[in-house]
Amino acid sequence: MTFRAWTYADIYAIAALEKECFSDAWTFRMLADSFFSESAMTLLAEEGGEILGYAVFSVLFEEAELADIAVSPAARRRGIAAALLDRLEGQARRAGAERVLLEVRVSNAPAMRLYLKRGYVGCGVRPRYYADGEDALIMQKRLAED
Repeated sequence: MTFRAWTYADIYAIAALEKECFSDAWTFRMLADSFFSESAMTLLAEEGGEILGYAVFSVLFEEAELADIAVSPAARRRGIAAALLDRLEGQARRAGAERVLLEVRVSNAPAMRLYLKRGYVGCGVRPRYYADGEDALIMQKRLAED
């Protein structure tokens, strides 16, 4: 498995995987806008030319935000999401970020377990954050110095 930054050509495959993973998937346009943002740090995991997972951070000064992360259902439980997080956290820290924030659906127990194992802690709730009215748990992680 290899890890690399996204290219524009990857966004079509990422958008298809996004639809496979989420009921409220980001659109191609949202992914492209994120890709072109000056604050974006993108990373994907691939094997045999197939994208297995991807993530994007937005980094502004001392704060990074996990904007999106997904792993193909067929490739889950292989440590791909943890590896994507670790690598992007390292990049964000080198860019000056001191902490990472994220929102996760309160019903998404597998994602919450991953984040807790990676050192994230709950720090708030965004009521009715998602289009279907579900709340989001806000989580954060302080990035350690190298």
